[in-house]
Amino acid sequence: MQRQTAEVRALTQLGFDEIGGAVAGIGAIHQAIADRVFGATGPGATPVRVAHDAVARRVYGGLRLGAGTIGRGAGAVATRVGVEPLSASPSGSLALGVLNGLIGDQLAREGSALDVGLTLRVAGPSTPRVAVFLHGLMETDASWALGGRATYGDRLAADLGYTPVYVRYNTGRHVSENGATLAAELGELLAGWPAALESVALIGHSMGGLVARSACHQAAAADAEWVTHVRHVISLGTPHMGAPLAQAAHWLSVALNALPETRAFGAWLRRRSAGIRDLRQGSLVDEDWRDRDPGALRGVACAEVPLLPRATHCFVSATLTRDQGHPVARLLGDVLVLVPSAAGRSRSRRLGFAEEDGRHLGGTHHLALLNHPAVYDQLRAWLARS
Repeated sequence: MQRQTAEVRALTQLGFDEIGGAVAGIGAIHQAIADRVFGATGPGATPVRVAHDAVARRVYGGLRLGAGTIGRGAGAVATRVGVEPLSASPSGSLALGVLNGLIGDQLAREGSALDVGLTLRVAGPSTPRVAVFLHGLMETDASWALGGRATYGDRLAADLGYTPVYVRYNTGRHVSENGATLAAELGELLAGWPAALESVALIGHSMGGLVARSACHQAAAADAEWVTHVRHVISLGTPHMGAPLAQAAHWLSVALNALPETRAFGAWLRRRSAGIRDLRQGSLVDEDWRDRDPGALRGVACAEVPLLPRATHCFVSATLTRDQGHPVARLLGDVLVLVPSAAGRSRSRRLGFAEEDGRHLGGTHHLALLNHPAVYDQLRAWLARS
């Protein structure tokens, strides 16, 4: 109950803070336009300009202050009347996942009750085989049930005796931060695993594939025992070489920041979370972002992280059209990720996936990879080989 109360209060306050931020943005646009107009009219307009600026500051400042004050009061009222928290329903949990994807790094820094953190959920009895499932950006562990069909975890448990372990994490944090936390949590979980471990498979959708690779890399560097049991690392629509939308958001934020009239829009884009920024190049380690300007027009090349030795690395790519050579497929891929990125190759980088360890699906989209019959058949075939 205390957690629910804190969540409702934090959500209400955040909503009014965002309203206040929007007011400030509108005020900045207003002021930029006014400065340009008054600048063109010359010194004769100085008295009018002084009066205008004073009134504008009071109006927009008062609106923003009022939004913050109302937010604090509304949060207290909402908790008293028993407003249901987001995490209390499946749809609310998904909304919370979206919120964490957008500004999760801010929520984590502030210690907000809306920060979902990183948790592991074991779904079934402990067996020697473990399959760890990692969702993508703005998703939650409930996303694997897309379409209402049995999840990959349920089917692997029935067909191959795997124990599903679902990861829920704040996708707005850096991939490397989530990777470090996941490595530590898996180490603790598997150290006390009741059954004698034979194999561990990490299966990640979209960003989840990057977090899986980051966790394995950091665990191997620390000589963690659990990573020696990893036999498969499988990525489903993962932007190993970056995602076009993340790249476009970066360039657009820089362009909008160039003019005072559009700077507020640029500032809004610059607020995008650390997790979204990492998707620009598929960053996996702290060195890719620490002590670097996230708003720099041209970022430094990200560190090359090798595939985990002794493990089989597999990938699934997808395109909207059945023919991956179609212009639409080349331009949009699965809507969010292009085939070369999902396959770990670009003009200057290659991960080294074996050809037989890749599968392409035509005529489908990015989210469908969360629960697709053909994807499951391929997962089962790959994992059965072990």
